[in-house]
Amino acid sequence: MSASLPEQEAVEAGGQKPSGRLRRTFSALHYHDFRLVWIGAFTSTTGTWMQTVAQAWVVYSLTGSALLLGLDAFLSTGPMLVFSLFGGVIADRIDRRKIMIASQVLQMTFAFVLALLLFTHRVKIWHIFVLSFLTGSAQSFSGPAYASLLPLLVRREDVANAIAMNSMQFNLARMIGPILGGLALTAWGASACFGLNGLSFVAVIIAYLMIRTPVIVGGSERKGMMADMKEGVAFVAGRRGLVLLTFLAFVGTFLGMPIVTFLPVVAKVLFAAGPTAYTYLLSAYGVGSVVGALFVAASSHLPNKGKIALLLQLAFAALLIAFAVSRFFPASLLIAFGAGACIVGVISLYSSLVQLMIGDSMRGRVMSIFMLAFRGGMPLGNLLAGFVAQRWSISIALLVNGIILALVALAFILRRTDLDAGLADPVPA
Repeated sequence: MSASLPEQEAVEAGGQKPSGRLRRTFSALHYHDFRLVWIGAFTSTTGTWMQTVAQAWVVYSLTGSALLLGLDAFLSTGPMLVFSLFGGVIADRIDRRKIMIASQVLQMTFAFVLALLLFTHRVKIWHIFVLSFLTGSAQSFSGPAYASLLPLLVRREDVANAIAMNSMQFNLARMIGPILGGLALTAWGASACFGLNGLSFVAVIIAYLMIRTPVIVGGSERKGMMADMKEGVAFVAGRRGLVLLTFLAFVGTFLGMPIVTFLPVVAKVLFAAGPTAYTYLLSAYGVGSVVGALFVAASSHLPNKGKIALLLQLAFAALLIAFAVSRFFPASLLIAFGAGACIVGVISLYSSLVQLMIGDSMRGRVMSIFMLAFRGGMPLGNLLAGFVAQRWSISIALLVNGIILALVALAFILRRTDLDAGLADPVPA
């Protein structure tokens, strides 16, 4: 088999492995194509967060309904639960770069349509709902393709670093985007936020047009879509390491993500504070997330990633418990910082291990299953935590989640579960 594009790029650069801690931390960014995608994705994700801020404001301004605000959020994320498995099959059939370009063009179009409707004062709530669903659908097909594309842009030893760098760009955008969105919303109005988001897609489209991707081998024989999907499920079910990592990712988001979702409740109920306190808590969590991604990037070349991930998950569970019982705001800020660092580290490491256990021809389908578990845990966990918080209190909801998550992590640690064992399995093409 001929060398992949990242391998060729490494040879052209001298074939040397990254040396020095700083160089190792950012090793994936030394690949030209990955760097292009990273910059484009960061620009586009920043624009998406700007639109998220403006869209929430517009929906609530039009309706005055928290229920409809929640419905809009569901319509933008719900398609992932329905279409992601199909997206995984398509990612293994079609050039993933082309899938990403098509998805970005569609999302850019939807953003410009909303910007125009707002600018002309013709927007109705159903316009927003329909376009939210269409945007979410486009993302559900591009998600597996994007996750499957990243490992093709770097060498195998830098896959974990690439995933950590991707987490860092997402969390940086999550910090910067809302700030820029708030400024644009105040200065120019909601239509400007949607228009700027549309423009932000230009950067990532150009990046995908410029990169080269190797041809995927081993996937030429195709059956029906359902047969391919079943093959992907059977592939995951037949490998203990993939099953455990998928389960742990689901548990981590199911029990862990409510700490972010219910930060407004924590600020208002536990600290009798307003939006400023919520902003501080969210910012502390966001900064911690970036630090966590940098930690994973710096340690991406170390062995025993599974053990590190389980220890981080246990630490996150302990911080979640502490956050539930804290009534001292500065302490809660520090805890939120630590929680953000730990959970991003956990998910990045689990995702890295999954990527390293699979070959290119199955990558789209396997990653769609992993993403379904990872992202599916969020709305389900928020629903249950919301019920417990409504019935008893937000403190009890977070406390129970933290205890259960700690028990799960401890069970895996005490049983000496080797999550890295699957790396020794033969990786199909």
